[in-house]
Amino acid sequence: MLAPVRALAVLFVLGAGSVLAQDAGTQNRAASTVDTTPPGTLEKVTLPPLANPDAPNIPAKELFARKLTPLAGPPRAIGGYAKGCMAGAEELPITGPTWQVMRLSRNRNWGNPELIDFIKRFGENAKKVGWNGLLIGDMAQPRGGPMLSGHASHQIGLDADIWFSPMPDHVLSREEREMNGAVNMVAPSGRDVDHSLWTPTHTALVKAAAEDPEIARIFVNAAIKKEMCSEAGSDRAWLAKVRPWWGHAEHFHVRLNCPPDSPQCESQQPVPPGDGCGHALDYWFTAGVLHPKPPEKPPGPRTGPTLAALPAACKQVVKAP
Repeated sequence: MLAPVRALAVLFVLGAGSVLAQDAGTQNRAASTVDTTPPGTLEKVTLPPLANPDAPNIPAKELFARKLTPLAGPPRAIGGYAKGCMAGAEELPITGPTWQVMRLSRNRNWGNPELIDFIKRFGENAKKVGWNGLLIGDMAQPRGGPMLSGHASHQIGLDADIWFSPMPDHVLSREEREMNGAVNMVAPSGRDVDHSLWTPTHTALVKAAAEDPEIARIFVNAAIKKEMCSEAGSDRAWLAKVRPWWGHAEHFHVRLNCPPDSPQCESQQPVPPGDGCGHALDYWFTAGVLHPKPPEKPPGPRTGPTLAALPAACKQVVKAP
């Protein structure tokens, strides 16, 4: 299943559209490092009602995006990280003692209670390594499911993006949360981190997350993984959970294990043995990844899966009031 996902990732980087085209700073950047976090909006976001929400060809993302509240009841992660939904979600408060939520207009600060507990726990652990606090990007929609923009995963309430920028010493305004940009930590070549920005504290932060027993994987840019490999020293067991992926240069993506009370949650295969350093990273620094050729035919719009492609329980989740 990874091959099609990788192909989609390359197409996203090459054809990510107007947001990337408007950012002149990405034009000389290796394709694998493009990780532009678009601004939000200060206007109230209201999607128009669907003319025929029961039509079988309606993309599931259109249905889930219009659910502004969670489905009450016991928490359940349903399906796979990139093909599922959730019930009984909790909302992460937008401001906490060790975190602040960004891009409030997206309404994506929802998650399984296990994810909420992790963020609170991780925020405290981050303080211990010298990190002032967490800036939280996208988690999930109130009922999970596919999103209108930005992610293939984040569907079952067990994924969260955390910026590589620390929380400031003041409570961010709504405008700051929507408009402040994240910082790309990777050099334009894509082969190394930007050493004017990256510090050992960044490595310590990711290590603290990886050592949490509830974490299954953490996704970062390959150049960031390479740098952490060089900084890790003899304590390397945590590196196995840190996986290279396209983008992920402004933020890292944490993914939790399936909770024991969610029997319909589909776990990924365990991470491969070893620390994932050295030659395991070679692929990510090849010309085809750093500077892929544009497709002969520009990719068309992707509508995404319909509700029928998701676990059957997701129909009940999204159709409930």
